[in-house]
Amino acid sequence: MMSFISYFINGLSLGSVYAIIALGYTMVYGIAKMLNFAHGDVIMIGGYVVFTVVSTMGLGPVAGILLAVILCTVLGVVIEGVAYRPLRMASPLAVLITAIGVSYLLQNIALLVFGSNPKSFTSVVTVPALKLSEGKLTISGETIVTIISCVIIMVGLTAFIKRTRAGQAMLAVSEDKGAAQLMGINVDGTIALTFAIGSALAAVAGALLCSAYPTLTPYTGSMPGIKAFVAAVFGGIGSIPGAFIGGLLLGVIENLSKAYISSQLSDAIVFGVLIVVLLVKPTGILGKKINEKV
Repeated sequence: MMSFISYFINGLSLGSVYAIIALGYTMVYGIAKMLNFAHGDVIMIGGYVVFTVVSTMGLGPVAGILLAVILCTVLGVVIEGVAYRPLRMASPLAVLITAIGVSYLLQNIALLVFGSNPKSFTSVVTVPALKLSEGKLTISGETIVTIISCVIIMVGLTAFIKRTRAGQAMLAVSEDKGAAQLMGINVDGTIALTFAIGSALAAVAGALLCSAYPTLTPYTGSMPGIKAFVAAVFGGIGSIPGAFIGGLLLGVIENLSKAYISSQLSDAIVFGVLIVVLLVKPTGILGKKINEKV
């Protein structure tokens, strides 16, 4: 029983990382209606920034995370302005190919700068492990911080969307870009802000992911990025609560699959569950059906 609880809690921790990444995916898709497949590589860049600041420069983890958030935010805005904004009226296929190109570009830049050898990442979490049931159940500090961070980010992002002018502008742009522009909303600025927030969250996710799994390579963000996209679709892409729920469920399913079925088949099981969910509910768990006028 204790082992099941341990696997479940670790699944929630992994799912929390997926949820934080998925929030970036779902915001960009919900507002800009485009899939930013370079999002996973922004996570990797954030991880390398934290690694450089903490391990190479010898500064504290707080400084590393703050610098990673700032640089990833700027990177997100630059990617949107240079790669995606000129394609605003292009076909979805053109945007998708561009996103894949940006992803490979970031990976190769990381290869040139940091090399292909894995880096040993020093955890940014200083919270001690929590021991329960007379030491039979141990919850790591990384797990505690990751779950709490995910909940705080989820609540803060929801409040931002609902209670601020910028958040209301995002909602308006997600409904109808043309009408929002006629109402005086800066559509380009709103979409850039969305990319900035998503990239800042990616930096936080990168620090938490590498703290829990302390190996960093130029490909670190690829699979978590894909799984976070799956989590966003799972929960209902475009829905912030959906990304949160989808991420947690995905992490729990993956961890329990590794523990009780097969570590080699865990990814296949995750994608299989997604297929089943989409067959039953094509819009995802919290997704809404959109009727298009012809």
